[in-house]
Amino acid sequence: MTATDPALTALANGWAALYLLAGRIEAQIERTLQAEHDLSVREYSLLDVLSRQHDGAGGHLQMKQVSDAMVLSQSATTRLVTRLEDRGLLSRYLCATDRRGIYTDVTAPGLALLQAARPTNEAALREALDEAAKNPELAPLVATVEEMNMSRRLPEPAATR
Repeated sequence: MTATDPALTALANGWAALYLLAGRIEAQIERTLQAEHDLSVREYSLLDVLSRQHDGAGGHLQMKQVSDAMVLSQSATTRLVTRLEDRGLLSRYLCATDRRGIYTDVTAPGLALLQAARPTNEAALREALDEAAKNPELAPLVATVEEMNMSRRLPEPAATR
């Protein structure tokens, strides 16, 4: 393949469209969450990830796992956790079975903020997708996102006997 190969050009164009769609969505959600809840997209996402932890086996995430879930470096994740901890939205504690492990939990005020911000996040996402769907280059990507969402909502087929 050469640099002017049509397959490479199509691949690069597809990546550029995906990057543009993600950037537009993130910017829309960021503006809305900041204005209505004083939260960034990353802060909201961290609260959301951590709120899904549970007390069962493997239910709590260590900082490395949080970094992976957030697609951030460990140092960026630590700064983000510290920022939310300083606001009283998160708390950290040592793992009872491995003193090297540090866990992070969402506090009651953090859960309340997340609960209040969740409909805002969803509405901003919906608005951003609706706007992007008007762009012919982005419409196929929006349709794919919509299809993914629909496939998760459909009930499982009844088992045949």
